Amino acid sequence: MEKKWWKNAVVYQCYPKSFQDSNEDGIGDIQGIIERLDYLQDLGIDVLWICPVYQSPMDDNGYDISDYYHVDESFGTDEDLDRLIGEAGKRGIRILMDLVVNHTSDEHVWFREALQDPGSEYADYYIFKEGVDGGPPNNWRSHFGGSAWEKAGDNRYYLHAFSKKQPDLNWENPKLREEIYKMINYWLDKGLGGFRIDAISNIKKNFQAVTFEPDGEDGMCFVGKGIANQAGIEVFLSELKERTFQPHNSMTVAEANVPEELLDHFIGENGFFSMVFDFSYADIDIPQTGEWYKPTNWTLQDLKRNMFHSQLETQKRGWGALYLENHDQPRSLNKYLPEGDINQYSTTMLASLFMLLRGTPFIYQGQEIGMSNILMDSMDDYNDPATKDQYQRAVNSGMSSEQAFELAGRRSRDNSRTPMQWSDEKNAGFSGAESTWLKVNKNYPEINVASELKNEDSVLNFYKKLIQLRKSGKYKNILTEGTFVPEETEDQNIIAYRRVSAEGEILAIHNYQNKESKMVLDGSGSWDKIFSNYGEMRTEGNHIILRAYEALALHCTDNCK
Repeated sequence: MEKKWWKNAVVYQCYPKSFQDSNEDGIGDIQGIIERLDYLQDLGIDVLWICPVYQSPMDDNGYDISDYYHVDESFGTDEDLDRLIGEAGKRGIRILMDLVVNHTSDEHVWFREALQDPGSEYADYYIFKEGVDGGPPNNWRSHFGGSAWEKAGDNRYYLHAFSKKQPDLNWENPKLREEIYKMINYWLDKGLGGFRIDAISNIKKNFQAVTFEPDGEDGMCFVGKGIANQAGIEVFLSELKERTFQPHNSMTVAEANVPEELLDHFIGENGFFSMVFDFSYADIDIPQTGEWYKPTNWTLQDLKRNMFHSQLETQKRGWGALYLENHDQPRSLNKYLPEGDINQYSTTMLASLFMLLRGTPFIYQGQEIGMSNILMDSMDDYNDPATKDQYQRAVNSGMSSEQAFELAGRRSRDNSRTPMQWSDEKNAGFSGAESTWLKVNKNYPEINVASELKNEDSVLNFYKKLIQLRKSGKYKNILTEGTFVPEETEDQNIIAYRRVSAEGEILAIHNYQNKESKMVLDGSGSWDKIFSNYGEMRTEGNHIILRAYEALALHCTDNCK
C-alpha cells in the first residue's frame, strides 16, 4: 500500500445528526449515511469523515463522549457502524472518525469514579486543583465562556477547556495514555482509514502562572494561553503516533493551530500527523480574543495573503488539509462573499479557488450544492452553546439584543449544522418527521441535490468536475504533487496561482469581484483552457478578459515560464 495514499484523496465531511434521518425521529443517523453512500461515490470522494457518533449526553453534539467503544443510540447501533465501514469500503471509500481525547463527558465512568472517590486512580485521569482565595485556581476562560474551572468539592476544582460537562483529561498520567492508545487501536483494527483529531494541541497544560493578564471585560484570559501548543507536547504526540497511527498507515488530520516554527514536527517527513488544518484564512473573521460579535473587517488582500502564506509555508514542510467549511464554521458563501453577490458564478469561483490549491481537500456536507447560512427567528432556535455564549457576551458588552442576535448568528456554528438539503420534499428530504432537531433552511426548494443533479451547470456538477480533475486524467499529478507558485496580478482583486510539476503547469485565475477585469498572460507559452465557470474563455491580444467572479484554469502546453 502506498505510504501516503491520502495525498490523492478527496474528503467529504459528514455531520451525522444533519445528514440523513432513516427512522423519522428528526435526527440523522448511521443508516441514513449508508443510504447516501452511492451519492458520495458518484460525487467522487475517497474518504468520509464522520463527526462523533459515540455514546454521549450531547451537551456539545457528541464531542462530549461518555463511552468511546459504543455508538450512541440516537445514531443507531454498533452493528450499524460496522456495516457503514464495510459498505463504504465496497465503494472505495475509507472512513475517518473523530478522535476526541483532550476531554471526555462528565458522564464517562472514569469521571464519575473521580468525583465519587478523590483518592481513586481515576481522579488522576483528570485535572483537579485546589482553589485560590476562595475562587478558581486561575482566571482562565473556557472556549464556551465563563471560568474554565468547575467546583467539585469544598475547594476542589476540575479543568474544562470547553463546557463544564467536558472535563479535560490528564495526559501526564501514563495509565490514562494507555487507555487512549488501546481505544484508538480498537477502532483502527476495525478497518478505519484514520482520524480527524479534535483539539489535540491542548493536551499539554501549563500551570506555572496563577493569574493571567485579562483579555476581556470579564477579567478573564482565554484558556488557550495556558494549554495550546505548550512545551513538552511533542513527547505525547510522538508516543501517540508510534503506538497507534504509524503501524496502521493511518490518515490523520489534526485540529491544531500550529505555529510555523513547529510545523516540521507536526507535518514534516516524520511528523506527528499526516496534515493539520490551517486556521489563518478560515478564521479570518474572528478576533484573537475569540469574540465573534466583534467584526475584524478583513479585506480580500488579507485573505489572499493568508492563503498564499499558508500554501508556501506548508509545502516547505509537508502536507496540508484544505477547507472552506466544517461543522465549526458558518457557510463559506456568507463568510467570503458580499451578500448581494452570492450567485452561481461567485459560488463556483470559491470552489475553484479552494479545490486547485496544494493539499487534501475537505468538502463539508452541503458545500457542494451551495448551502448558505440560516436566518433564525430567535435565540431559542439555536442549539450551539458557543453561539449562546457569544450572544450573552455581546449583550454584556453593551450591544442591544437585536444587534447581538445578528452578530452572534452571523458566525454561529449552527449555520453549518442545519439538515442537508436533498430535495424540495418535506424537510428537504432529510427526514419524514414532523420537526427536525435543528431547523431546515427555508431556501431548500431552490438549493438541493435533486435539482442540481439535473442541471449541467449547477454548483454540484461543477464540484464533481473539480474532483475528477484532481483524481484522474492528465492533470491529476500536477494538482496533487505540483508546487504552489503565487502569480502576481496588476488587479489586486484577482487571485491567481500556478501549480507546477515536471509533468506540466496549471494557471488558476479567480476574478474575486463583481465587475469585469483583465489579466496579462506573460511570456510566449501556449495555454489551453481546462475550464471556465462561464464556459468559453474571452481574450483580447495577450489579455484575458475576466467576467465578474470568473474562475478560469489554463494548462501550459509549451514554453512555460
